[in-house]
Amino acid sequence: MKYKHLALAISTLTANAYALEGSVVNSEGDPIADAIIEFEGSRDTVVVSQQGTFLFDEKGVSEIHVTAPGYSHKVIHLDELNPNETLVISLSRSVIEQIDVIGIPIHASVIESAQPISVLSGDELRNRQAATLGDSLENEVGVHSNFHGNVASTPIIRGLSGPRVQITQNSLDVSDVSRVGPDHAVASEVSTAEQVEVLRGPATLFFGSGAIGGVVNVVDKRVPKDADTYGEWYVSHETVNSQNLGSVNLNTGAENVAFHLDGFWRESDDYEVPVAPEQDHEEEEHDEDKFTVGNSGDESHGFTLGSSYLLDNGYVGVSFGRLDREYGIPGHSHGGHEHEADEESVYADLEQDRVQLISELDLDNPWLSAINTRVGYTDYTHAEIEEGVAGTIFSNKTTEAKLDLMHQPFNEWKGGLVFHYKNSDASAVGEEAFTPPSDSETFALALVEERHLGDFLVQLGARIERVTINADKVLLPQLEAHSHDGDDEEHDHEHEEESTFTRVFQSEQEFTPVSLSAGVVWDFTPGYNVALSFTHAERAPSDSELLSFGSHIGTRSFEIGALFDLHEEGSEAHFELNENPIELETSNNIDLTFRKHEGNFGLILNAFLNQVDNYYYQAATGLYAESSHSHEHDHDDEETVDEDIHADELPIYLFTSADAELYGFEAQGIWQITPNLKSTVFSDYVHTELKDTGAYLPRTPPLRYGARFDYQWNSVTANLSWSHYEDQNKVAALETPTLGYDWIDAVVTWNLPVGSSELALFVKAENITDTEARIHTSFLKDIAPKPGRNFSIGIRGSF
Repeated sequence: MKYKHLALAISTLTANAYALEGSVVNSEGDPIADAIIEFEGSRDTVVVSQQGTFLFDEKGVSEIHVTAPGYSHKVIHLDELNPNETLVISLSRSVIEQIDVIGIPIHASVIESAQPISVLSGDELRNRQAATLGDSLENEVGVHSNFHGNVASTPIIRGLSGPRVQITQNSLDVSDVSRVGPDHAVASEVSTAEQVEVLRGPATLFFGSGAIGGVVNVVDKRVPKDADTYGEWYVSHETVNSQNLGSVNLNTGAENVAFHLDGFWRESDDYEVPVAPEQDHEEEEHDEDKFTVGNSGDESHGFTLGSSYLLDNGYVGVSFGRLDREYGIPGHSHGGHEHEADEESVYADLEQDRVQLISELDLDNPWLSAINTRVGYTDYTHAEIEEGVAGTIFSNKTTEAKLDLMHQPFNEWKGGLVFHYKNSDASAVGEEAFTPPSDSETFALALVEERHLGDFLVQLGARIERVTINADKVLLPQLEAHSHDGDDEEHDHEHEEESTFTRVFQSEQEFTPVSLSAGVVWDFTPGYNVALSFTHAERAPSDSELLSFGSHIGTRSFEIGALFDLHEEGSEAHFELNENPIELETSNNIDLTFRKHEGNFGLILNAFLNQVDNYYYQAATGLYAESSHSHEHDHDDEETVDEDIHADELPIYLFTSADAELYGFEAQGIWQITPNLKSTVFSDYVHTELKDTGAYLPRTPPLRYGARFDYQWNSVTANLSWSHYEDQNKVAALETPTLGYDWIDAVVTWNLPVGSSELALFVKAENITDTEARIHTSFLKDIAPKPGRNFSIGIRGSF
């Protein structure tokens, strides 16, 4: 990483009345070369010399942050120093990688935040990257994936996902339809990212009410911040699905103009699994054959062009990105042996154009210290193609703008105002359009503040929003819902193929969510701290949670939104408009964190309690409806007809609300056993239930624990990891339990310096034991287990 030098050569800097000089050393007194000194409230940095010394102009600077790889961060308050003494900054070694978060306006890192944070970057990010964002993050503590046949997955944070977990690109919404259905891929690419940030727990202050469960922010350099020339490239091949991947990142520039280019290409076939994909498949003796999950291939590519104009006090830049992806949709076809053909060729054709303007400017102003601006426009289209015809087309056009006005320190408080606007015009047209077109608009104002009080860091925040959801043509179909209580013969399937509507109407919903946050970090002794945070967060239900009424083949269900209500009279059941007001979902979350971050042993323990009022979830009604997705069946005999009598029926799930409780923990311990060997143990758990009935929420991740060993010998690095997933028997109504499993991975990397560049050859083995692994959080767990044993080989380089 390149840094802007305030002092290109310390020996040539002329001292003045505000000059501060000193050195950075370790606990043994040895100099730490290339440590970084950051100025609070500014993007300027100083790189410490090879002798560990520094000299800079301290005018207007009240607080500095000192960082170095392998050491704990240190915060220095300059107003507490003796101006007549040379400053000696001593850093203690740390086995916890401490990376700053880029996506929020205040300073935060893994150990310097009241809220639990994880950051994945560098070699660790490259080793974990997968074709989908959820699968790339599934080994992060507290994060799981709703694995959808290796082609689509979104992150699950502490048991929450979908519209409760915001997914952003450089702090702006990715603006796809991944939160509408699990079969919709996230329109963000990890292979070209600089880092991925995970904010566990409510992050509504910075990202809006859609972040009531957490945030995943993918950070890249599409808008460059400097004109230095550097980059990286990556090439790999995988065996389990014959995947080939190539990616490149390049930054360069001249004088005040910087340029960025990145791109990737990925292609894969259906992936292999160790058992028959369908759980109820009666296995036969086919030792010579391999099982595959049908319709799980992928072909995708994309690029980004960006440029910035660099100023003395910051930069202003724009970028354009294009993403194209075609991927199969498992669930529309049946997996089997290699030689079997798919019953249907169903795939998604995803296209996204994204324009971003990003500006960060430091100010020499009595009131403002900085202005940060982020503006984005996204045009997203997602067509589901069956037999060459687009059955359903999803689109989402989003305009979003964020403005951070950071004020000068006031009575030692640092922070500012955040203005946020977002408009999304979403529509779905076609056979499986279960949600009507809608327009969602958000205006928000937030205030974030923090202050150091001795050994305490206090963080406060508040946010108010106005959210409107308008839909002109909401449909209330004539639906003949029925149960399977022995009346199969009397049920008229032909009648339900008729499409009639009892009502077409306009819906206008307006909400005013309010969020409040307070947190404190106490450095009670060197190398240790505890953090306590409380967040009150409110969320407006999404358009799909309100307006849905139709077949959702991706989840194999008939979804009906909270705007409707079920009425049952004797043996008859039908749906009408819900006459009750639509309430805000309200979360009261408490986080307690303990950290030991210095020395050869590090420890991070998080415990959380989340009380959610009016929690919106899909309740199983026990009723069924005809799927709008028609199929032609050839039946040879009456017995086959009897078996397929319900083949085109889907269970009806109704979005309803009830008070819920979620609590659990995340734990991670890291021990540097020898200079070459490091071990990590971890565990996470979440318990979810409805408070009134005690019923469990659906698709809750099971208890997980595991260990990892990292060994380095000269230029060779080896990693071995093991994760154990417990059985999940705490299931919702009509949900089936899921057996646990053990998962073992290994990576060996050989680093080769070539001139000023670095090459890394790697071999990776995943699911070494070739175990059957079915994901409880997946809608396709019964037909699409995780991939079998996989070997990857590749090379990556940086310059």
